[in-house]
Order: sequence, then structure tokens, then C-alpha cells
Amino acid sequence: MSDIQTAPPAPETPAPPATRGGRFVIFGLRLSVGALIAWIALLALLILLALGLLRRSQGPVAEGQKAPNFTLTTFSGEQISSTDLQGKVVVVNFWASWCKPCEQEAADLETAWQFYQPRGDVVFLGVDYVDTEPEAKAYLEKFNITYPNGADLGTRISQAYRIRGVPETYIIAPDGKLASAQIGPFTSLAQIKAMIDPLLSP
Repeated sequence: MSDIQTAPPAPETPAPPATRGGRFVIFGLRLSVGALIAWIALLALLILLALGLLRRSQGPVAEGQKAPNFTLTTFSGEQISSTDLQGKVVVVNFWASWCKPCEQEAADLETAWQFYQPRGDVVFLGVDYVDTEPEAKAYLEKFNITYPNGADLGTRISQAYRIRGVPETYIIAPDGKLASAQIGPFTSLAQIKAMIDPLLSP
């Protein structure tokens, strides 16, 4: 019997993810470059969706908080930045042409705009939510709406305000803070004026 002993084999060290013929081996799965990119894109999309759901679960922007800044590109091509409107009362109305409750308040909003426009210290802005431009313009013409309106491109503005539907209206005080919010349609011109008048200088 030989006294020579052979050393036990050294434990194998797991190999790092490797590429074989343009494929990545991860967790024992062989993925092509295209498949790997697709999985990364899917993961990024899921993260964005989760963040969006988190923001929605927080509810609308609360009164007294600084109102989110935004830039609205109107249907006539004008760009309006909310930061340029500080010192004025800003009425931000979210609406859509397919929204029946929006129609209930359309005439009162326009009447209110006509009432406050000569003062120069009240601005109305309409933000068209998830709509088509032809239908949105037809809606504005139907209700003779003359204050600036534009599409919520990429739903950036509605996401910033965390709206849950339309119509919703946010009234920003001259100091840039959210003074009040109306979830659902206004029911009268008097209701609109009651939310704006306390914010105006005598």
C-alpha cells in the first residue's frame, strides 16, 4: 500500500457572468444582448410605474404646499411658465373634451375669466388631459373658451399635481402656494369667485 496521499481537489470558484458567442450567462441562463437589454428596459419600466403609483397614492397636492412649477404650451404655440406668474392668482383647470362633468363648469369658468381678466392679477390656464388636439379645440370653440389652454404633454403637469381625474382645479396664491383645490366640477360662478376673491389685494 502506498503511503502517498493525493490532496483533495480545490473547491471550484463560481465563474463571473461570461459571454459566449454574444450571449451573457447570468444565474445559469444564457441571454443574448438583445434579451438582456429587453429585461433591463422592462425593469426600468416597472420602477417608473411603481413611482407613479406611489405619487398617486399620496393624493393631490395639499393646500399650503408650494404649487409644482410647470410650463404649458398652448394650442396657439405660446409657452407659459408658472414661475413667470408669481405675484398673481393662477387658476389651473384640468379638463378633457370627453369629460361630461367638465362641460357643466365650462361656461362658469369662462364667465369668471371675463370678470377677472381686466384686473391683470388673475390668470386662468386650461390643461387638456389625455385628449386629441382636434377634439380639444372643438370643445374650446363649442364653449367659447378664450383663456389660454394647452395639452398636458406626456401628462407631466397632471402627474406633478397628482390629479385623480377630471375636472380638477387648483388655485395658486400670489406667493406660489396652493390656496385651494376643487375636485370635481364647479357648480356655480359664485363658487369660483369665493375661492379667488380672498386672495386678491383690495
